Amino acid sequence: MKQGAISRRAFLKTAGAGALVLALGGGLWRAAEQGVFGAGRGPAYEPWSRWQGEPGEGPLALVRAAILAANPANAQPWLFRLSEARIDLFADPARHLPALDPEQRNLHIGLGCALENLLLAGAAHGYACRVTLLPTPTDPNHVATIDLAPAPAAASDLYRAIPDRHTHRGPYNTAQPVPGKVLQTLQVLADGDPLVSLFWLNSEAERRRVGELIVAATEAIIADAGQIADLSRWLRFSEDEVQRQCDGLTLDTAGLSPLALAAAKMLPPPSPEEFSRAWLRHTREVQVRTAAAFGIITVRDRRDRAQQLGAGRYLQRIHLWATGHGLALQVLQQLPDRAAREESLGLAPRFGAALQELVGDPAWQAVTVFRLGHPAAPALRSPRRGVEAVTPPADLEPAGEPGNHPY
Repeated sequence: MKQGAISRRAFLKTAGAGALVLALGGGLWRAAEQGVFGAGRGPAYEPWSRWQGEPGEGPLALVRAAILAANPANAQPWLFRLSEARIDLFADPARHLPALDPEQRNLHIGLGCALENLLLAGAAHGYACRVTLLPTPTDPNHVATIDLAPAPAAASDLYRAIPDRHTHRGPYNTAQPVPGKVLQTLQVLADGDPLVSLFWLNSEAERRRVGELIVAATEAIIADAGQIADLSRWLRFSEDEVQRQCDGLTLDTAGLSPLALAAAKMLPPPSPEEFSRAWLRHTREVQVRTAAAFGIITVRDRRDRAQQLGAGRYLQRIHLWATGHGLALQVLQQLPDRAAREESLGLAPRFGAALQELVGDPAWQAVTVFRLGHPAAPALRSPRRGVEAVTPPADLEPAGEPGNHPY
């Protein structure tokens, strides 16, 4: 059975008499329309199948891998400009979440994740890649230039994990801890970058404390009209919206059980209040409760763009390695997001101080929090914009104010 698929027979058997009522009322037609019987299909999901590209595509094949990277709210904040021997990576400011991410920390972490995928694909496709970060001081959206030269092809295990890496928002197996040697292995994936580090919190007391803070930060975000509005922009509840937008947070990726997912797709879209209650409940009862360990990626200066990009590259390596070894990972940014919001509004640093206390070392500043564990069920694919949508023509004219356009 394809990923995320649930047959009509299985749905009827699981849902019983309730499904019969739906069928008699035309509910099966709506179920099919909403993707109940075949999640992860259609144009919005084709990039996952075409991630290696076609023979002779050149640098475009590297972009196919890059667009499958982890990123905040699946906003996919990237644009690429290609030539035969060069790729330029740009931030797309239209996909920034200003209230949730006032420092553009998450945006650049997502771009760092894409850069890591691109470089892994470069090696696999026979390119030596030379990276220049932030190459145009007058254009803050010009994130990186990657110069390409011919080299022997070398596909790594991390590269091979790219099509299987998905954010897992569902329950993790609480009876299966993550061994300490695995945590140590993930810690050294920083690849010798002296400006990026990882702190683990995996004792029972530490996990309880982190979980309480994440739940409290979620409550604070829900109570903040600006932050919850930012998040709501990227919610995709209908199959039609998913296929048109090819981005955002979908019901398939919410970490629900098959029956709960089918029911959610059949029902009308939730109100903002209903969504907020469901998000808080799932965070408290599933995500923080079943985490085997929490990781905090830190840098020396959390506002430094190059260090944010380095943190994103590190996060992507961790997630790819975890995927290749049967582990699940989910970024939980409520704590750093709320800490940044406090500072931007001049509020008392409740969450900023708590986050620094968790790190326990004033020389390091937290930029990303994630949970790790063994998945209780497979994670489903997220929609992705195709390469055509993120590689505008090379002769595209800039528009708007300086620094507000991709090229």
